Amino acid sequence: MKRETVIVFTKYLLDFMFFAGIIVTLTLPLPGVVQKIMDFFDFHDFEGRYTEIIVIYFVLGMLACLILGELRKMFRTVLKDDCFVKENVVSLQRMGTYSFVIAAVCLLRTVLYTTIAMLVLVLVFIIAGLFSKVLAFVFDRAVEYKLENDLTI
Repeated sequence: MKRETVIVFTKYLLDFMFFAGIIVTLTLPLPGVVQKIMDFFDFHDFEGRYTEIIVIYFVLGMLACLILGELRKMFRTVLKDDCFVKENVVSLQRMGTYSFVIAAVCLLRTVLYTTIAMLVLVLVFIIAGLFSKVLAFVFDRAVEYKLENDLTI
């Protein structure tokens, strides 16, 4: 696959996920939306915990949209062919923090209903948070080297 094809595909995929995530997250509190989803999947283990479900998934949706927003910001620097900038370091730090918060919210959700899938999500977001924080340090060092190199020329 050509580099340009991958870049264009990824840009549109990120845009779609970002805007779809906003729409889904904003429609969660509307009356009946979650109930219809629960009826469709015949999933009624959360009966009587409707408010908690809405709050938890609304918060998770907002955090996911924030991560996608940071990825979109970073992707703009890829399109400009200028990846090693301080803004990307800040974005990676934020994405790491958002990932840790998602892991914490998922842990809180296990109080309502524990599943193996939710415990796997906790692990995935802890790893994603650590990866983002470490990558932020790597990018920060790359930005410093780039600035030093730019000054010597």
